Amino acid sequence: MADEPLVLGIETSCDETGVGIVRGTTLLADSIASSVDEHARFGGVVPEVASRAHLEAMVPTIERALKEAGVSARDLDGIAVTAGPGLAGALLVGVSAAKAYAYALGKPLYGVNHLASHICVDQLEHGALPEPTMALLVSGGHSSLLLSTDITSDVRPMGATIDDAAGEAFDKIARVLNLGFPGGPVIDRYAKEGDPRAIAFPRGLTGSRDPAYDFSFSGLKTAVARWIEAKRAAGEEVPVRDVAASFQEAVVDVLTRKAVRACRDQGVDHLMIGGGVAANSRLRVLAQERCEAAGIRLRVPRPKLCTDNGAMVAALGAEMVARNRAASDWDLSADSSLPVTDPHVPGHGHGNGHSHDHVHEVSKENLYS
Repeated sequence: MADEPLVLGIETSCDETGVGIVRGTTLLADSIASSVDEHARFGGVVPEVASRAHLEAMVPTIERALKEAGVSARDLDGIAVTAGPGLAGALLVGVSAAKAYAYALGKPLYGVNHLASHICVDQLEHGALPEPTMALLVSGGHSSLLLSTDITSDVRPMGATIDDAAGEAFDKIARVLNLGFPGGPVIDRYAKEGDPRAIAFPRGLTGSRDPAYDFSFSGLKTAVARWIEAKRAAGEEVPVRDVAASFQEAVVDVLTRKAVRACRDQGVDHLMIGGGVAANSRLRVLAQERCEAAGIRLRVPRPKLCTDNGAMVAALGAEMVARNRAASDWDLSADSSLPVTDPHVPGHGHGNGHSHDHVHEVSKENLYS
């Protein structure tokens, strides 16, 4: 194995079939097959549709990534896969594929955590993560504040959403405004032409007695929907751009305010933002302003690396190999509610620091052709 491990990562937690190849902290390939268009007519992700799309896309996406990276599957030092959290059926497709490739190639298998992967992907853009790092992860399924002192073994939840995640709120408000699915990009686009101060929408869980780091967007979503309904009931035109801008401002105001507070309270001078909503342009601008004012260094990957992708899984897998973390056993299972406190799923009886030679005891032959 070279000094920098060469790892292939597979991500199938939702509707993106992502395959990435990383050498150390250098991204060689990031291949994605999306089934978002198949879900758009339903106004949200349909698990069964996503699973079938993953099955169809898996092998072509892996082959495309290997070709893009200019490497052979035999050159790999390990295969990493999202073991959770996510949609159970979708995860199973990825885990099954990863097992098959790892077994056929005689390579170690690493089942890793989707959320920890979103943090680790920033290494591909800005170099090694400082330890500790505060991470704000915002996506369709998650709004979390996490403190990472070791991305391979120690990720601590500081706060999370108690109802709708930020991305879900974007999708639901876009639906009420008849803007289509997914909601994040289209609301961001309309908001650029609107006034963020036009409508005073509520900021959830920001009272003095509320949990300092937890999020709630259900009340905001309901308030926006009722405001729109009232306008329509009165026969008035809904100012879509102002609604989009004011709603978006309420979301990113809360996200950035709580993230900066967590950094200050914990004495952490680095904030990393990841997840699909991290591609939001207003979130990036406001986070930068508030971090600069607080003396905190902000790290946000480029938008393509913020959404679900295989590169982030490969990045965390490469870190597992580099730090000689235990590989996963062949009975690795998908866990739709895998806690973020488990950055990876090691084999039974294998603590951190053990080698992954047990994989080669099972498969000494290279069965891949």
